[in-house]
Amino acid sequence: MIVYSAIIDQSALIDYEADDVLVIREPHQLRALGDELRAKIVLLIRPRAASITELAEALSLPKGTVGHHVKVLEKAGLIRVVHTRKVRALTEKYYGRVAKLFVLRSDDSLPHELAGGALGAMMLRQAADELIASHPEEDESSLMHSRLSPSDARRFQRRLSRLVEDFRDAEIPDGEMHAFAFALFRSTTAIVPRSNGA
Repeated sequence: MIVYSAIIDQSALIDYEADDVLVIREPHQLRALGDELRAKIVLLIRPRAASITELAEALSLPKGTVGHHVKVLEKAGLIRVVHTRKVRALTEKYYGRVAKLFVLRSDDSLPHELAGGALGAMMLRQAADELIASHPEEDESSLMHSRLSPSDARRFQRRLSRLVEDFRDAEIPDGEMHAFAFALFRSTTAIVPRSNGA
């Protein structure tokens, strides 16, 4: 089974150079993003680079804890030092993403702890937390189940991929921040089939 997911970064105000897209398929990269704190760090540095001190303040965590997770992300090739500045006698490093968009491609070779949809589920939990925190006036979310043929499932996946691209391309510098989360997967939820005429 192949699962496609994405952490989407649309910032036109990014203050450092980054590739447009990075397809993440290596187990060590997927494992690095499979931690909720590291996923938050990746999201925090989307519009601009940040130092470990700034990240620690934003996350209300000790600098040592944040520093460890930053090093894991850096070693996995997901973030890098994009610039430095002198602070007293020290050089402060500012970290940025290596790409504006991370496309996560996972299959049966996933590390055990991320197999079975755990990585996608972690990202959807993060999206759910953001949705609850945003106190939306209108809720435009839904969960649907439908019986599909394999060809229809592939067709919907292609349509969703195009929608992700449209969402990314629609960003404007002075727009309001919006999030887009999706998952298309084979479900084990039983639904009552439609009856013929009853």
